[in-house]
Amino acid sequence: MICYDISVIEDPKRLNRVARYLQKVACRVQYSVFVGQFTNRGLDAVLQELSAIIDPKMDDVRCYPLPEQADVVLMGQQLFPDDILLIRDGYNLLRLGEAAVRDRDKGKEAEAKVEVEDD
Repeated sequence: MICYDISVIEDPKRLNRVARYLQKVACRVQYSVFVGQFTNRGLDAVLQELSAIIDPKMDDVRCYPLPEQADVVLMGQQLFPDDILLIRDGYNLLRLGEAAVRDRDKGKEAEAKVEVEDD
């Protein structure tokens, strides 16, 4: 997860440059919060690019690693409506928390059952 607080006092366009760059490499989950899946090398490249854009004396950019299975509490209006799906490997990446884990585990159980029946 990468989030930022960019000062617009001296260079208002810097905020747009950071947002546009992150939109290319990650998924926006809130106005200044992005989530992406990166290799170590890929993350290093993203952080290097961000460091070239920001002003370290004025801006605050943070990168927090997230576990693969995270329980998330969603409150208030969400960025994506319920009928919007982001599918990878057969799972909706926008559906977070316990429901996603249950769905993933159900899928694995179904796959295992099919394998046993095929034998």
